[in-house]
Amino acid sequence: MEKIKNIIKASIETKQKVLQNAELINTIERVVVVIVEAFLDGKRVYFCGNGGSAADAQHLAAEFSGRFYKDRKALPAEALHCNTSYLTAVANDYSFDVIYSRMIDGIGQQGDVLIGLSTSGNSANIVNVFEIAKLKKIITIGFTGESGGKMKSHCDYLINIPSTDTPRIQESHIMIGHIICQMVEEKYFHTPNP
Repeated sequence: MEKIKNIIKASIETKQKVLQNAELINTIERVVVVIVEAFLDGKRVYFCGNGGSAADAQHLAAEFSGRFYKDRKALPAEALHCNTSYLTAVANDYSFDVIYSRMIDGIGQQGDVLIGLSTSGNSANIVNVFEIAKLKKIITIGFTGESGGKMKSHCDYLINIPSTDTPRIQESHIMIGHIICQMVEEKYFHTPNP
């Protein structure tokens, strides 16, 4: 029982650090504006990650393309790993490190938004896709852990959770992702959510 309480406390402590980090809160607010502007300009939002971060990427893409709080029109967002035929072919024929960069090179357009989730910030396939995104003038938003890792230098906006503990970082990523989804929905559709 004590171990369970300690894990919950650790999650709360990480979120308290996020709450007290004014720079991070300001970045989240700017990211909301950037995504709303992209949607208003007819652009798309892409998500990518590996493992649990891929699940979070898919979850957040679905919040935009499905719904968050409101019944409303779909917003153009997708997770890049959902086409398993593409993913396995490119990983097999080329390298797992280029699964996302080849796709963004093919479908990404200037002004689109690319959100990459990596707790370490060092996932080669996400670093590579951010490099391609920058060349194509796609806005890059990184969700990472404390240091930002290699992704840090490739992000237009860095949401680096003040932790080095993977589960605590991922818990904060989904919390911030939900905040962004809620606020984008409110601003884009001009209706407040609960």
